[in-house]
Amino acid sequence: MSKLTKRDIVVSISNETGMVQHQVFDVVQRTLDRITDSLARNVPVELRNFGVFQPRLTKPRVGRNPNQPGSSFVIPPRATVKFKAGKIMRQRVEKLSRELKDAAERKQNGRSDSTTASSPAAGNG
Repeated sequence: MSKLTKRDIVVSISNETGMVQHQVFDVVQRTLDRITDSLARNVPVELRNFGVFQPRLTKPRVGRNPNQPGSSFVIPPRATVKFKAGKIMRQRVEKLSRELKDAAERKQNGRSDSTTASSPAAGNG
């Protein structure tokens, strides 16, 4: 399974719109820069039907080193970005999760059928 890269996005948009790839890259990069700048200024970014990026601060917590039993230290709070998927994205990903679940069940049923069919207890041996 491959991943979608910025280059893939640029090429796809360029092919669909007829724009030069360099121009599309500039627009995509400026969009991503604007999102990053907003989050760095603690401003949430809401993209309708896609989702919301929300800057937040993690709570301090206790960490432990498995190589040094008994020692613990405080992990300080730090800024992170929380993403909440929008309605359309949630629906489309949920549809994918149902398809993957069904495929996994079919694969599991196929395995159990093939193992039962070849076992001596099934009467084939």
